[in-house]
Amino acid sequence: MPFPIINSIASWVLKQRIHQIELFLKYPNEVQEELLLNLIRRSEDTELGKEKDFESIKNYKTFCERVPVSTYEELEPLIERTRKGEQNVFWAEPIKWFAKSSGTTNAKSKFIPVSESALENCHYKGSKDLLCMYLNNNENSEMFLGKSLRLGGSSQIYENNNTSFGDLSAILIENMPLWAEFSSTPSNKISLMSEWETKLTAIINETKTENVTSFAGVPSWMLVLLNRILSETNHTNLFELWPNLEVYFHGGVNFEPYREQYQKILPNTDFKYYEIYNASEGFFAIQDLNYSNDLLLMLDYGIFYEFIPMDTFGTPNQKVIPLSEVELFKNYAVVITTNSGLWRYLIGDTVRFTSLNPYRIRVSGRTKHHINVFGEELMVENTDQAIAKTCSQLNCDVKDYTVAPIFMKNKEKGSHEWMIEFKKAPEDVSLFAKILDETLQSVNSDYEAKRYKNMTLNPLKINVARENLFYDWLKLKDKLGGQHKIPRLSNQRDYLEQLKEMQ
Repeated sequence: MPFPIINSIASWVLKQRIHQIELFLKYPNEVQEELLLNLIRRSEDTELGKEKDFESIKNYKTFCERVPVSTYEELEPLIERTRKGEQNVFWAEPIKWFAKSSGTTNAKSKFIPVSESALENCHYKGSKDLLCMYLNNNENSEMFLGKSLRLGGSSQIYENNNTSFGDLSAILIENMPLWAEFSSTPSNKISLMSEWETKLTAIINETKTENVTSFAGVPSWMLVLLNRILSETNHTNLFELWPNLEVYFHGGVNFEPYREQYQKILPNTDFKYYEIYNASEGFFAIQDLNYSNDLLLMLDYGIFYEFIPMDTFGTPNQKVIPLSEVELFKNYAVVITTNSGLWRYLIGDTVRFTSLNPYRIRVSGRTKHHINVFGEELMVENTDQAIAKTCSQLNCDVKDYTVAPIFMKNKEKGSHEWMIEFKKAPEDVSLFAKILDETLQSVNSDYEAKRYKNMTLNPLKINVARENLFYDWLKLKDKLGGQHKIPRLSNQRDYLEQLKEMQ
């Protein structure tokens, strides 16, 4: 399809969306409240709706009183019944698809329900809005003259009692419109390969002859692919192979630790990076401005948002607040109610608001991926930022890392132990450790207080990982590729001890 036609279609779609987006920008809390009541009305006749008497719920206060905040484990019995073929249990639409989540914190898989409403009005709507916002901000874009190199997870689909499950990327590829496949590379056949290393080779062979104009995927795994492409094609940067590259759409992990490595293989200051925040549970936020680190929270995708301040999270004083009560720069655990029947579901992510008009956020970490053994409240956002600054100062690159506490023993104070795999190691690891420690103190006042004169915490300790240690660890766990992530921070030492054994 010629570019002018596609551009005209995208512009038309954008114009249709402008009014709706302006509506939730102007009346965010009213839009969210109406959305919640619509979700409740649609589910009155489900088993859960009858049990909680949804018919009589007319406001947010009653909703909170009737429906508790839930983890996956608490919702699992209802989800498993639906996976076995029962319907109308927690959502009125038949649910045929389940996204198999791919975390590293739990060996046990989660199966997240994905309704037709969520596919069309959340996941695909988010993807279209992302493209529309990018084109709106970059009117001279020629992105559609070429193809988007997409990198998803294991894309195998499995059947189970008239329902199907797989990675979210598999479900999206299985249901995507034809035009989306024509504008993407590799082909669905290659995208649906499940064995990561075979898939890498196939992707390289197919894409190196294409006119690739954009990328889409998780930064850590995309970097593996792009470096392999450069190695096999003997190019020094990606513009030599694909001169029309203009944008990378990324999400899944914090981009900051990878930014300098991307800038080295994409040495063009006009090249753009657009971040999204999505998960198996839904599409949540989009970078809506060029050169921004803030994500616009999308309020009309069938998702109702609530938040738990992290300073009360998991305590007897835990409180849950609606969007209208959030404050700037505080860390919150995210709670969602969705058009797939997840009711007050704790997704495990933490965010902080950088703007309240409109509501813009940054993802700060995971509720399970932080360290607070000594009251230091260390978040992934802090460690990612400190790593990036330290690498920039010492001209080195970090490939992967994880951090765990060293617990107090006898009269010995506690500290943090790091396992870091460098792509380009610093000349002096002890200087790296010193600057990293000082940078962490500058970005986290709680950590700084605990490090003051070594009163509670001793200086951090660094182990330099052998080459491919983290890759081999993920391979051992059958978690290569796609959405799989290294757990950056943990309050326990399990991951670190496993990695040390493999050193």
